[in-house]
Amino acid sequence: MKKVDRLIISELFGPWLMGVAMFSTLLLAATYLGTLTGLIVDGVDFGTVLKVTALVLPPTLISTFAMATLLGALLAFGRLSGDSEIVALRAGGASIYRILTPVALFTMVVALVTFALNDTLVPYATKQKESLIREISKATKAKAVQPTFSVQTEDERVTATIQALDFSLQNGTLTNVVITGWDAERQPTFLLFADQLKYAGNKTDWRIIGEATLMGADGRDRTVFKDGLWPGQIPKINATPQELTAQKISDPNYFTTGELREQVRQAALTKSMTPSDVRNREFWFWTKFTIPLAAFVFGILGAALGIRSHRAGTGTGFALSIGIMFAYQVISNFGATWAMGGAIPPALAAFVPLILGLIAAGIIMWKRNNG
Repeated sequence: MKKVDRLIISELFGPWLMGVAMFSTLLLAATYLGTLTGLIVDGVDFGTVLKVTALVLPPTLISTFAMATLLGALLAFGRLSGDSEIVALRAGGASIYRILTPVALFTMVVALVTFALNDTLVPYATKQKESLIREISKATKAKAVQPTFSVQTEDERVTATIQALDFSLQNGTLTNVVITGWDAERQPTFLLFADQLKYAGNKTDWRIIGEATLMGADGRDRTVFKDGLWPGQIPKINATPQELTAQKISDPNYFTTGELREQVRQAALTKSMTPSDVRNREFWFWTKFTIPLAAFVFGILGAALGIRSHRAGTGTGFALSIGIMFAYQVISNFGATWAMGGAIPPALAAFVPLILGLIAAGIIMWKRNNG
């Protein structure tokens, strides 16, 4: 790596870290401060509040990586322009494209790190946070119940439906459960009534806790099962506790790319989601890629905009970054709405803001290079 590359990357890194810290603080205050304050008001102990705070930090931090590259690039290249260092590099024969090469490398590394963490750490932390919030809610509201419904499939047909009056994600238990078995002709075969089912750690390993009653669809042939035994007539639950609640979750941070792909596949087989919900899940799937790539696009766009004939202050860079991010969010929201309505494919809706950003960056770079 040449000295000029190290110089530009070092100029980017400091403002990028500042942007991550600043935007994370703003997002945390705007998004989660009310929830955390509510927990304290409800009498939740301070240790639990700290644990919830720690679990909301990963998605908050990672969502700011792209925004921080935009601000960092604007500030870094504003300073380099103001100190005539860009002019010196141009006089030495470097093109704008060569000057922005280290920016591309830096932002691509940020994009790869963002994708890796957004598909591993963020879903894990979000699942843990949702589980903890559910248990806190049940503890502070003694009569609260969380019913759930799920569909089981095998060889592209529905084999069982599962209903439970209450569900504990943290303990992995279903309470007051009714499982209905279905045959190939879509007729009910058996019904299982269980006091409680508990997840034992493997995907199909659910145990009967207490007493369960199995009967034919006609109400005859009653059989009572106790603790652990599972009737062979009823298909085993082929889902983790997290998968049983997935359809109720409205936060894309909850899912990995693999889980979103599987949800769309299962929905196509079982028709358990509306077409709008399926398209929404597809849009979430593609945003798992576009959110990291936004770091690359924002970095290149910010650097191109930062190359000016005068030095730009921090306030100017911050205002410009806010304006660009606002435009990006507006276009993204419109795309999501059109995708859910079926007007455009979800993949196109997710990538349109990035495509527009790349076009804008390309035009600005061309003008700067030939100006």
